[in-house]
This record gives sequence, structure tokens and C-alpha cells, in this order.
Amino acid sequence: MGTFHIEGGRKLNGSLTPQGAKNEALQILCATLLTADPVEIDNVPEIIDVIKLIDLLASLGVKVEKKKTGHYIFQADDVDMDYLNSAEFARKGAGLRGSIMIVGPLLARFGRGYIPKPGGDKIGRRRLDTHFIGFEKLGAKFIFDSKSSFYKAEAKELKGTYMLLDEASVTGTANIVMAAVLAKGETKIYNAACEPYLQQLCKMLNSMGAKISGVGSNLLTIEGVETLSGCKHRILPDMIEVGSFIGLAAMTQSEITLKNVGYEHLGMIPHVFSRLGIKMELRGDDLYIPSQESYEVDTFIDGSILTIADAPWPGFTPDLLSIILVVATQAKGSVLIHQKMFESRLFFVDKLIDMGAQIILCDPHRATIIGLGRQSNLRGIQMTSPDIRAGVSLLIAALSAEGTSVIRNIEQIDRGYQNIDLRLNAIGANIVRSDL
Repeated sequence: MGTFHIEGGRKLNGSLTPQGAKNEALQILCATLLTADPVEIDNVPEIIDVIKLIDLLASLGVKVEKKKTGHYIFQADDVDMDYLNSAEFARKGAGLRGSIMIVGPLLARFGRGYIPKPGGDKIGRRRLDTHFIGFEKLGAKFIFDSKSSFYKAEAKELKGTYMLLDEASVTGTANIVMAAVLAKGETKIYNAACEPYLQQLCKMLNSMGAKISGVGSNLLTIEGVETLSGCKHRILPDMIEVGSFIGLAAMTQSEITLKNVGYEHLGMIPHVFSRLGIKMELRGDDLYIPSQESYEVDTFIDGSILTIADAPWPGFTPDLLSIILVVATQAKGSVLIHQKMFESRLFFVDKLIDMGAQIILCDPHRATIIGLGRQSNLRGIQMTSPDIRAGVSLLIAALSAEGTSVIRNIEQIDRGYQNIDLRLNAIGANIVRSDL
């Protein structure tokens, strides 16, 4: 189990370039299974979850050529479908939640797709019903093997249909879209997710010959085609990393420039941070965050305490609520954080309370933060990272705290952030990685 030792209280200064978007990469890589032609993908984040998925694709028989860091060519012209029945596949597939998105492409192209119950962050219930109900609507048969914990979808032929998704699941929408592009006839998906990741997937599929309209809305129309060809695709900057670095700058009173952030794809993110009083300036496609001695939380018009909640796109992403919560601990004023989607994602606040933060965990979904206004700094402690987003939130807290902090289980952070210690050390942080 890896460990970070962090010396807190240091102001950082310099520039950071966001990595490629993790959540987009997981969808895009699975989409390479839809064609026998080469697919070239650039700006791939080389983080644990993505590397695991690339390894899984290679084990399936996909040819993987790494041209340089973050730049790959994939060719799925000799997929080994028997591998789906192997013990190795059961192990590798279960180790990564993103593996669920190979089912749609395999079902569309080969008539069957299997996956063991996938892993991922322990942040609450993350059901897969949306995926498989969608496949069933397209004509597939769903089988759950309770003994092996395998989910299976099989179909001799997929047929276009109308469906209303029971939730606007990003991965569920992506999986169904990838199945529908090769189905016969027209598919309409209502209550579809419309996050930038999903928009990017649809744009990539259209460049491969798919016929998807309504991209960016919650009603997607897909006219099935017989085959798809190869393409070139570049992954967007990771908006979650952009938001994480905005929070980092605020908490450490640092002057940081974020390079090439893909501002038009950030949605509500800059606005929500600005409501915490954080200043930022757009310079071309760079986001400049000046050093601030203090920042003050906005209120509602009637003066009541501000509530920040997650919502489907274009609402605020749930992946940044942990960052917002940490940043609020040193603001002037109070804020209520409402995490609607996952019931275990706020449980990491006990570590922040141990560091001296004033937080009331109202219930599994809501926490009230009473900002310290920098009158009392957080203090370094020893802690363990429970998931990706909480892990980097604790890292930001540690970088702002007095004294030395220790964070264990940093593999959770590495799953979503590439070389985070090296990149932050380059602008003045003091983070030491060890295997202890």
C-alpha cells in the first residue's frame, strides 16, 4: 500500500496542464471494439484505471500500439471472444468499474458481451440496471449468473427501438449508444446523459460512420449502420482535474495557471467555485487563479445559507463535491453540501474534522461546513484515502494544513490523477511517495 508524506503550509506557484479526461477515456477505449479498423487516440491519461482497461483490451486480442505517452493506436480485428469465459477475464474485469462498457460494443459486433460484477470506488450503491434494461429493449437477452457473479447479454440481432432511461446514467447511456449504432433501424434514447464525455463519444462514433443526432441533448436518435470504420480522436482535458486544481489554488493561497482547460466544456464548474468567493480569470483557454488571502461564500438572495448540490449535466458534477467541501472549510461563511447521487461519498469528512474542520454530517447525503475563514488552519494528521475524489480532496487539505500529513492507500488517488505528486512538487509542493 503506497503512502504520501505531505509537508503542508507551502504556497505553490506555476502552471499545470490538465490530463486527458478519465471518464471520457474509459468510454472511448471501449468503443474501439466496434470496428476492425485502426483507431488512433491522443491525450489518453496514463492512470491506473485507464492502464487496466488497455490491458484488458489487449488480453481480449486488441492490438495496442503506443506511439508516445498518451498516444495510442488500437485495432480490434482479431478479438478472442473465448477469453470472456476465462478465469483471467473474471479477475481483470472485476478489478475495474469501467470494464462494464465493453459489453455494449461486444454485444453489437459479436452478439454477446459478458462482464463480472465490476469494482470501483466504494461510494454507495452503483446499480447496473440501466445498462441491461437498455440492452433488453434492443432485443438482447439478459442473464445473471449468481454463482460466478457474471452479467451476460446475448442477441442474434439488435433492433432499434424507443426507450426512456430510468436514470441519466453516463456509463449506461454510453453502453447503450455503442450497442445501438450497429442495431437495425432507429433507436431513440430519452433521458440520455449529455455530459461532455458522452458528447465526445457520439462525435467519435459519427466520425467512424455512425448516425447519431441530438448530441448534447437528452434525446439521442441513432440510425443503425452495418459497420463502422477507424478514426482519429483526441480526448478532452479532464474537467475534474481542472476543478481539483482550482480548489488546490484556493486552499494553499497559491497563484496557479491552468493551461488549455477546454473552458467551453467546463459547464457550471467555474461558476460554482466563484460562489465560494474564488477569483479566476480566463486568458485564452488558460485559467488563471490568483493568490487569495481569503474568500467568502455567497448566500442566496434572501441571505440564507448557500446550498451546493450535484445534478445531471449541465448541472454540477458529483465528482467535484468533495473538492468543494474541502475548499469551504477555509472560506468565510457557511455552506450546505448536498450529495444526491451517492450515499457514502461524504463519509471522508471524519478525516477533515480530525484536521480541525468545522463540519456537521447531517445524514449520508448532506454536510454543513462552517468556514474557518483562515482564523484556524487545518492540522496535519495520518489518514487513508477511501476513493479517488475523496483521496485528492484529502491531499489538498494536507497541502494547506500546518505540519506533516500522511495519506495511505494512495493507489486510489493514482487511479484518477497521473503523477500527481511529481506535477505538484514541480510548482512548490513537498510530497514524498513511499511504499510503506
